[in-house]
Amino acid sequence: MPEAARVSVPVTRSLREVITMTTLRQQMENDMVLRGMAVRTRQSYVEAVKGLAKFYRRSPDKLSVPEVQGYLLHLLQERGLSASTCNLVTNGLRFFYRITLGQKDTEFDIPRPKQPQRLPEILSREQIQRLFEVTTNLKHRALLMATYSAGLRVSEVVHLKVSDIDSQRMTIRVEQGKGAKDRYTLLSKRLLTELRRYWIAYRPKVWLFPLRDGEHPIDPGSAQKIYYHAKAKAGITKQCGIHGLRHAFATHLLEAGVDVHTIQRLLGHGHLSTTMRYFHLAQRHLAQTPSPLDLLEIPDPTHF
Repeated sequence: MPEAARVSVPVTRSLREVITMTTLRQQMENDMVLRGMAVRTRQSYVEAVKGLAKFYRRSPDKLSVPEVQGYLLHLLQERGLSASTCNLVTNGLRFFYRITLGQKDTEFDIPRPKQPQRLPEILSREQIQRLFEVTTNLKHRALLMATYSAGLRVSEVVHLKVSDIDSQRMTIRVEQGKGAKDRYTLLSKRLLTELRRYWIAYRPKVWLFPLRDGEHPIDPGSAQKIYYHAKAKAGITKQCGIHGLRHAFATHLLEAGVDVHTIQRLLGHGHLSTTMRYFHLAQRHLAQTPSPLDLLEIPDPTHF
C-alpha cells in the first residue's frame, strides 16, 4: 500500500490502559524476581493488583491513595475477607506502589488490618502415627513422612529431588526454601527406609515426588489433598492443613528437649522470635512450668 494511502488508526483509551497494565505487570514481576520472592508470593501480589484494577476498571497507577484505601475497606467490610487475606493484598499493593511505581511510604500509606493471633492446633504423636498407618500408598506415605520428619513446607517437599537425599550424612537438602535460602534438615532412619521402599516401587529419576509424566514435580494442591484424605481416614478432626505436620515437627522436637536454636536452623526461620512461638504449643514445657499459686505456703484450712 502506498505511503499516502495509509490510514492512521488511533489507539483507544482502553487499549492504551491494557498496554500500560501489561508493562506494569512485567515490571512488577521483574522487581519480585530480582528480590528472590517465592513463586506463590509473586502470584498473590500480582492478583492483588489485578483485583484493584478490576474493581475500579482503571490502570492501578492512575488511582489515588483514598481510592486504594477504599478498596481495602470494601474487602474488609463488604466482601468480609479475613484479616490475613487483606494483609496479603495490602502487602502486594505496598510492593507495587513502593517498589514498582517508586512511591515512598510517606506518600502512600495503606492501613493494615490487625490479624487475630491464633495458635495452630497441634497433632499429637498418636495422631501422626495413625495418619501414617492409614496411608497405604507408598508414594503418599513417603511424602507425608518426609514432610513431618524433616519439618518441611509443602512447597519444599514437592520440590525435593532424589539428589537432595544424602544417606551418608543423613541430611536432606532444601533448595531455595522460603526467602530464597538453601538449608539442610534431618533425614531420619525410618524415613530413609520408607524412601528406599518407595524408590524400588516407583523409580523416580529427578523429582522425588513427580507427576505421572515423571518430568514435573507434584503440585502443592495435590499434596494437600493427599494429606486431607489421610487425615479424614485417620479420624482426625483438628483444623490444620499439611502445614500442621511442620508445626508438629517443631513442637515435638521442643518437647523432646531439643534446643530452640537447633529447631530454628532446621525450620529455616530467619528470626528466633518465629521459632519461639512453639514454646506456647509444647505440652511438656507447659506441664513443667509451676503455677505461682503452687509456690505459696498456704496453710491447709482442714487442719484448723
